[in-house]
Parts: sequence; C-alpha cells; structure tokens
Amino acid sequence: MERRIVHMDLDSFFVSVECLRDKSLLGKPVIIGGTSDRGVVASCSYEARQFGVHSAMPSRMAKQLCPHAIFVKGDMDTYSKYSADVTAIIREAAPVVEKASIDEHYLDVTGMDQYIKHSMLFTHELRERITKETGLPISYGLSINKTVSKIATNEAKPNGERQIDTGFEKPFLAPLSIRKIPGIGDKTYALLRNMGVEKVQTIQQMPIELMGRVLGESGQVLWKKANGIDNSPVEQYSEQKSMSTETTFDKDTTDINKLKDILIGMVDELAFDLRKARKLTACVTLKLRYSDFQTHTFQSRIPYTAADHVLLEKVLELFRKNYSRRVLIRLIGVKFTNLVSGNHQVDMFDDSEGKIRLYQAMDRIRLRYGDKSIVRAAFIKPPDNEEDDTQRSYK
Repeated sequence: MERRIVHMDLDSFFVSVECLRDKSLLGKPVIIGGTSDRGVVASCSYEARQFGVHSAMPSRMAKQLCPHAIFVKGDMDTYSKYSADVTAIIREAAPVVEKASIDEHYLDVTGMDQYIKHSMLFTHELRERITKETGLPISYGLSINKTVSKIATNEAKPNGERQIDTGFEKPFLAPLSIRKIPGIGDKTYALLRNMGVEKVQTIQQMPIELMGRVLGESGQVLWKKANGIDNSPVEQYSEQKSMSTETTFDKDTTDINKLKDILIGMVDELAFDLRKARKLTACVTLKLRYSDFQTHTFQSRIPYTAADHVLLEKVLELFRKNYSRRVLIRLIGVKFTNLVSGNHQVDMFDDSEGKIRLYQAMDRIRLRYGDKSIVRAAFIKPPDNEEDDTQRSYK
C-alpha cells in the first residue's frame, strides 16, 4: 500500500502564541529571546525575517538588522500548553502520530483514502480545525515519506499546504537549494558549496558512491534524501515523563564534597540526555536514602530548561537546604520530570551566545566520544569499589 505521510509545523510558533496574547503584535517584526546584547534569538516573525533575522542569531545582531523590532522574553510554560493542545487535536484525528518537537508532528495516514476520505482533504480539514480551536496558524506537506513532506511544509509556509504526488519527488526537490534538505549543517553545506554543489539536482545526478567517499555514510543518506528516498517510519507518539539516575554506595558516607561531586556528574549526564532527546524539564527532584533506609525526596519547579547550570544550581540548592542531619547516606539520586518536547538545546530566553556555543561544543564532543568524554572539573567519579550500583531510568 502506498504510504501517505504528513508533516505539520506551526508557523513561527512562539511568535504566534505571543500574538494571541497581545493582538498589537500582529503584522510587526517580533523577536522572541534574550533581550540583552549577549542574548540569542529563539524565534522571530516573518516580518523580522525580511530583515535577515533568524533563530539562534545573537540579539545584538538582530537589533542591528531590525532596529524597530519588538523583543519579547518568551514564556515556555505557555508555549508548552499550546503545544499540548495541538498534539491532543492531532492525536484524536490521526491513527499514527509522531511528535518531532514542540511545534511539529508527523502523521501516517496510509490507507485512510480507502476508509474515510482523501488524505489531502483529511489533512486540510485537520489543519482548519487546529487553527479554529487554538488560533494558531499551521502549515503542512503531504507525500510518500517524511523527508519530502517536511521540505514541502517549508515550501508551503506561511500558513499553507502542499502535496507532492507520487513519482514527482525528484522534480519537486531538484531546483531547491541543498540547504532545504534536513540534516545539512553549516560544515556540510560549506563543503558541498566548495565542490560547486548548490542545487539538489546536482546531488541527484552524482553517483551515490561519490557522496559516500566525500561524506561517508551520511553522504549516502544525503543522496537518498535528495532523490526523495526515505523509508523511516512515523514512530507512534509517546511523551516521556521522566529521566532519573541514582547511586547506591557500597559504604555509607557523610562526605559532603563527594556527594556534591556525584550530584554534579548526575546533572551533567541527565542534562545532556535531555538535550539529546530534545526534551526540557520543569521539575527537579533530589532523592536521599539514609543508612537506616529512611528515604526522602525533595522537589522544586523551575522554568522549562535543559541547561546544566540552571539544573545544577537547583539540585545543589535542594541538597544544601535538606541534608542537615549529617547522618550516613546510603543512596543519592536526581530525577527530572514534567518533560516536554523542545528543540532548543538551552534556554535561549536567558542564556548568552557564549553559553549556548559552550553547550553545543560539549554536546558534540559527548556525541562523538561518549557521555563521559568531557566533565566538569569539580566532578571526580569515585573509584569503583566505593560504589555498589548506579541506575538510570527513562519513563
């Protein structure tokens, strides 16, 4: 049976939510993100984009490009609520849904033509329902796979829809810039441009073996995407609720410095896992089990984030406030809950450009060389004979 895959993406999601809250922002150049010169743009309206402003740009540069822009700090709690509302509508209507980020979804509507209605009409009506019930503009693309549908969505924006008929994937992709292919970063783009590759059609005409020699396995994947080939499935949406890790000591301890060092390591590892899974947390929990087996948990809510320094400050604050008995500790643990999907690696509403680049660099090292390839200088992992068991949990 021929696959029918839909990609739906909310248009300038953060900005659209702010316009619902303040109608005076409609039609104006709006920038969501850090307001200081060291801040970073999290999102911007199409009016601001006309001046060259884009996401992840330093705020000072955005101000130079668009001096009359209206800066809004942003509210992740509100954005998460609207995202959940949209997800609920889509899940109710579509048989298989994958939530790719806080503002985009993939839907597998294969076979619906036979039983309900034409897939394009179904998706058109779903798009109208989302806008009517939430007030948010949304665009979508429909084709036989995820890659082509995502590119079609971007071509349909803002507030549009695009269907790519089966067999027309290559002609649709051919005239587009290679920048349009998902997964092409700055380095790959620069390398291909130096080779004289500017349009997708050029990649289509290259042998797959050549792309493999130039870029390795990722080059072959890129060649397939350029040719409209993508067999990856739409994975059924299931929102992860928590991430946690805990350590049980072989010998109970009251060593404050050792306990703090372990907490630092735990937070570093879990925060990296959050960013890798494109998640944000709004609640941190500290778990302490004493030598008499009494177990206590201490919880604190925070603005949605995946930033090490924010999470670490809160965990250590909970530890300072609540570990006052000075009795032997048998187990210590950290847990992040109230998780939501989020495609920003750090809290762009508060963090500086330098801090964002630091996290991105650290994450690249960890992805390439392993979770423990880079750690904070304060974190000293205890020798193996001082630990009994370490467990990490993802639910």
